[in-house]
Amino acid sequence: MWISFPAIVIGGIVLVALGYFGRRTLAQRTGDSIEQKSRHKLDAAETKAKEIVLEAQGKAASVLENLNNEERERKSQLHAIETRLLHREELLDKKLAGISDEEAGIKEKQARLAREEVKVDELKAQTAQKLETLSGLTKTQAREELFRVVREKNEQELAQSLQKFDQERRDEVEKKSLEIITGSLQRYARSHVSELTTTAFPLSDEELKGKIIGREGRNIRALERATGVELVIDETPDSIVISSFDPYRREVARLALVKLIKDGRIQPAKIEEKVDEAKAELAKRVLEVGEAAAMEVGVYDLPKEILQLLGRLHFRTSYGQNVLTHSIEMAYLAAMMAAELGLRVEVAKKGALLHDIGKAIDHEVEGTHVELGRKILKKYGIDEAVILAMQSHHEDYPYAIPEAYVVSAADVLSAARPGARRDTLEHYIKRLGDLEKIAMEFPGVKQAYAISAGRELRVFVVPEKVDDFRALELAREIANRIQSELKYPGEIKVNVIREMRAVEYAR
Repeated sequence: MWISFPAIVIGGIVLVALGYFGRRTLAQRTGDSIEQKSRHKLDAAETKAKEIVLEAQGKAASVLENLNNEERERKSQLHAIETRLLHREELLDKKLAGISDEEAGIKEKQARLAREEVKVDELKAQTAQKLETLSGLTKTQAREELFRVVREKNEQELAQSLQKFDQERRDEVEKKSLEIITGSLQRYARSHVSELTTTAFPLSDEELKGKIIGREGRNIRALERATGVELVIDETPDSIVISSFDPYRREVARLALVKLIKDGRIQPAKIEEKVDEAKAELAKRVLEVGEAAAMEVGVYDLPKEILQLLGRLHFRTSYGQNVLTHSIEMAYLAAMMAAELGLRVEVAKKGALLHDIGKAIDHEVEGTHVELGRKILKKYGIDEAVILAMQSHHEDYPYAIPEAYVVSAADVLSAARPGARRDTLEHYIKRLGDLEKIAMEFPGVKQAYAISAGRELRVFVVPEKVDDFRALELAREIANRIQSELKYPGEIKVNVIREMRAVEYAR
């Protein structure tokens, strides 16, 4: 069935119109529903707002009422305080009025006393004038005369009393000091061993003497040159004697011999190697000796550098007495005496232990051992009180603190004990030291050793600076210098040694 085009168009228009009006009706209904819902929500919100406003007004009224109550209470408190202050002010006014009355009374009494004092002074003056008129003496003359009579009458009695008191005090002080010193010495017990200038080195086999001497004596010469000692190989079985005034050199030589015998190869090159090893080992041992000495006397806060120098004192002597042993003994004695006297024990102990620390370097640096010791202790931050305690043991400095007297007394006690020191040995060692010092002052000298009890001076020179002709001149100059400056028995042989070595390596 055929439908015409106009009918189709008309039908489409009708459908569009129906759709439009349908949607419009639906939208109107939906809008009415949304508007109604909005109106309901608005009404609910207005109701809620009114409720909130009413609640806020109620709270504000409550807060305002509380503030009013607090204000009334604060005013009441202020009123009470004001009442108390007014009451106190009234009391203070009354007291001030009473004080004013008392002050007026006091002023009146003072005026009356002043008038009485004037009258008394006038009476004293009149009385003094009458006395001067009657006695014929002035006031000053009468006083002097009275003093003269009293002095003449009691002068002898006063002198006797003062002398008796002084004697009693001196006896008491001496008795107490003797008790302290005697008690310290009795409590301290240490054997005294005077240092010698030789060391006996035992040998396990007599044939080792030949190895030590070497072909034409080259080994023994190399060892003596490297260590600065003299080796005495005589008829004494199974031993040789190491001779030197310096204990440090003797110990280096002893350690080197031990190492050479243990190695078995004794020759000049090996000797130099073992001597260097012995010196390095001895340097380590020096620190251990210093630490052991400090621990023995109970001193634990010394720097490592001070302990190293303290250990070197083990190889120094003073009039034949080992300096480290002497210092340890002094530390014990000073500590005991300081404790008895109620002084600072630690200060006295440290001052005694370190009093000769300058002797560890006094052959290297100019200055007395006391001055060098003070500089060393200051450099490494030792307590100033310890420095003041040690600096006066030779009376180079005044006694600044009581502990200085204790250190000085301990030094005298340790040195004066029977057998502790030998004066002749000290002079002998000083003469050998002077011999080496003279030789070392000449340019080109590398080493100088006094051996054979000071009868020979071996001088080793630098071959690049001293030729053969200069070596001859140097020996004569050193000998002339020794003759002019030193006193010695017999004669001294000056042996200048110039050795040229050529060393090269094949690689």
